[in-house]
Amino acid sequence: MSISHSISRFAAYVKRNGLRATIRRIGLAARRALFSSRMVLFYCDFSAHSWLAADLPSFLKVERHKNKTDLSPQDLQQITSFWNPELARRNIKERFEQRASLWLIKSEGRLAGYGWTLQGHTVEPHYFRLGPGDVHLFDFHVFPQYRGQGMNPLLVSYILSSLAAEGQGRAFIEAAEWNQAQLASLRRTPFRRLGLARKFALFRYTMVWWDENKTVEQEPKADLKNASVATAGGKEAKIPDLRA
Repeated sequence: MSISHSISRFAAYVKRNGLRATIRRIGLAARRALFSSRMVLFYCDFSAHSWLAADLPSFLKVERHKNKTDLSPQDLQQITSFWNPELARRNIKERFEQRASLWLIKSEGRLAGYGWTLQGHTVEPHYFRLGPGDVHLFDFHVFPQYRGQGMNPLLVSYILSSLAAEGQGRAFIEAAEWNQAQLASLRRTPFRRLGLARKFALFRYTMVWWDENKTVEQEPKADLKNASVATAGGKEAKIPDLRA
């Protein structure tokens, strides 16, 4: 994220929440950065599951959009007004240009949440390189009035079922170790835990430290042992062996 983006986000947060709330937010972010800076990474090997068509409750509907013109003005307004409208619209434009998909979950016709998927690569430098058929799930959000109703795991599971039907290879997602709500949500999906990692950017290089190799709950059929992980200086390390 550029300095200008960070400043823009900061200014928008101060305007929306006030200086005192912003100071508390900065303190919380600092504590998380110092003591809970790791990310928990998850994977889903589509070939290791028997997939059925996603079955949502009748009052829920999921939409997939591949370009901005498909979005209704109301949905676009709700998504972009939550944080920084200018920055949000720019991000949406850039992601669609990279051929990302935006998935919306609606309850009785009203937007309840959303998430993004991108095949073959990631928007920002990741913890390892994705294969051509791999898909990254990122930036999921459920609006406050719909939290606690299981919207996120329903949306994630629906997306995974849809991607499996398309014949994709693997899916990856991550969540901050402090975000217990998101971690609990992912445990209700077909995702399986891969491990804990830290990522730091230094100039044009991304450095990754794996803090834990977690034995997964189900042995995948795909061989992930030889997948590459991008590290400092363009060197490569091996992704944790998921067959342990």
